[in-house]
Amino acid sequence: THHSLSSHCLVHRATSYCFSAKSDSEDSEEEAQSTKSKKKSGAGSASMFQTSGEKDKEKKTKKKGKAEESEDSTSEKEDKAKKKKGKGKKKKERAPSPEIEFDNLEKFVLDPAPQGVTVKCKVTRDQRGMDKSLYPLYYLHLDNDKKTFLLAGRKRKKSTTSNYLISIDATDLSRGGENFVGKLRSNLMGTKFTVFDNALNPERALPDMSNARQELAGIIYETNVLGMKGPRRMTVIIPGMNKDSERVPLRPRNECDGLLIRYQNRRMENLIELHNKTPVWNDETQSHVLNFNGRVTQASIKNFQIVHSKDLDYIVMQFGRIADDIFTLDYSYPMCAVQAFAIALSSFDGKIACE
Repeated sequence: THHSLSSHCLVHRATSYCFSAKSDSEDSEEEAQSTKSKKKSGAGSASMFQTSGEKDKEKKTKKKGKAEESEDSTSEKEDKAKKKKGKGKKKKERAPSPEIEFDNLEKFVLDPAPQGVTVKCKVTRDQRGMDKSLYPLYYLHLDNDKKTFLLAGRKRKKSTTSNYLISIDATDLSRGGENFVGKLRSNLMGTKFTVFDNALNPERALPDMSNARQELAGIIYETNVLGMKGPRRMTVIIPGMNKDSERVPLRPRNECDGLLIRYQNRRMENLIELHNKTPVWNDETQSHVLNFNGRVTQASIKNFQIVHSKDLDYIVMQFGRIADDIFTLDYSYPMCAVQAFAIALSSFDGKIACE
């Protein structure tokens, strides 16, 4: 076949593109979809995520979508201008995070990103020390001058399934610690993950479930036909948003009521389904490409973008490598930092991670 089977990337003028093999039929489908999405490009990115379907909100969201669009086009212009300036200077290429201020870290990491703002972050992986290569520590910082610390994560030892703790204190990654804000847990196969907040297991919660933990995301990796090589298809399920742009809480009473089971049974009320964006064929380079707008500078099978099928140009989250142990992670409404960081952690996990 004329498609190479291995996934390969090209770093081109400090803008990273990542490619992967895919069939021609998928390709034309993709083109059709992306032209559709361009027509209504962002015409209400907020309304896509609203699951209760109230009508009175739509007028507002349309305006927001427009504002967002113009913001986008200016950043594209800047990007082009930057590209002309210095082709070799990778450092300057990555635009820093917009000014983001918050008083309460725990609230900030659990609240959805403000509409129209992309929160730009960096993930660093620390593999030094005795057992760090097996259990590295991961840190999430805002990609700004202050490098504001947001979250730390580590894999729990002695756990039958992959289990990561997520904390707002870089030095306190214990489950009993008051700084624990969430966790990521995989199934036995290591192909499906659930993200929880820090409240109680439903078995220990009050009968009215008011203090039971919320499920914040479900993540499913499909191994592709080529086994572990090549791009993986990811599905991300997150709770929907209400008319006040707040997350609809999902507090399952038991395993059978969680995000993953609901998705499996297509019980999608108050849920949003997202996928990783399929790379598009590029004739010039004879390969498949994803454009990270200068935010990713190294080829890696782990580079991905998460989108909603209704608007493939609205990037809900993107993650990609810029150095051996440094990655950029950008997220937008309706995602929050804990969801985005947990999704990134799931992509590092041994059983599915392919270096």
